[in-house]
Amino acid sequence: MKLLITRPLPDAVMHAARAQFDVTARASTLPLTAAELRNSLRDFDLILPTLGDRYQADVFADVPAPRARLLANFGVGYNHIDVTAAQAAGLAVSNTPGAVTDATADIALTLILMTARRAGEGERLVRAGQWEGWHPTQLLGMHVSGKRLGIIGLGRIGRAIARRAQAGFGMQVVSYNRSPVADPGVPARQVPMAEAMAADIVVVAVPGGAATHHLINADALSLMQPHALLINISRGDVVDETALIAALQTGAIAGAGLDVYEHEPQVPAALCAMENVALLPHLGTAALEVRTAMGLMAVANLKAFAEGAPLPNAV
Repeated sequence: MKLLITRPLPDAVMHAARAQFDVTARASTLPLTAAELRNSLRDFDLILPTLGDRYQADVFADVPAPRARLLANFGVGYNHIDVTAAQAAGLAVSNTPGAVTDATADIALTLILMTARRAGEGERLVRAGQWEGWHPTQLLGMHVSGKRLGIIGLGRIGRAIARRAQAGFGMQVVSYNRSPVADPGVPARQVPMAEAMAADIVVVAVPGGAATHHLINADALSLMQPHALLINISRGDVVDETALIAALQTGAIAGAGLDVYEHEPQVPAALCAMENVALLPHLGTAALEVRTAMGLMAVANLKAFAEGAPLPNAV
């Protein structure tokens, strides 16, 4: 079966894929173009896409009888794929949950510490040669230990963040989830969204998609405290960036730490200009062993499909 891999992946993943399929691998690290999206549906049996490869309804409408039968997404998030349109066109969709949980939770804690302790600001000071030495009131930030953490979304990643925050920093964890979690198995008290947003630090960990688009809007941000920090490791469009910029500029909240952006890879100049914002280039799963595990999970979905077996990670 002919397989298109849309971006370069770790060597172990490429080796596993080539052992099973006739692989065409793009060398570009950029998302598929409009023409490439449509051609992929016509020319390949299987496709291994990832973030930014926008298989939306218009793409399937332009290819009414696709050759492709599976989109084995590399990543747990799949809001770049219109699953309903894909399935209507005869394609199954799979993803790679589980493999990303711990790495993404680690990035959430990285951003909490970077933002609270003003680490990015401090590093820029040192690199610019402007540091004049230690003094008692330099770059005073928020002491994280013992603070209240609000987690928006108590899925796998939200629970992993809760465990780290409570065990590592003695934080009091409250969480909001769209549906009640009977036994989360973590020290996180479930509360209404308003109470979770009123924590000292708020981490957004919900899936992307229409249901969560701009979940964190001006109204949600108005529930936060002036000293509070917002951390987003979910999907960029979960946060209304215009509203976030306004909240930061007016002092409605004290800072933000972002690993994802509403219009990646474009980051608003207003955010880049703010010292109280920590900005990472979507590093959530950027560890070799994690990206390898994700790729091998995608290959396992492809292999199962080729063998007529149930998909291990069907969407």
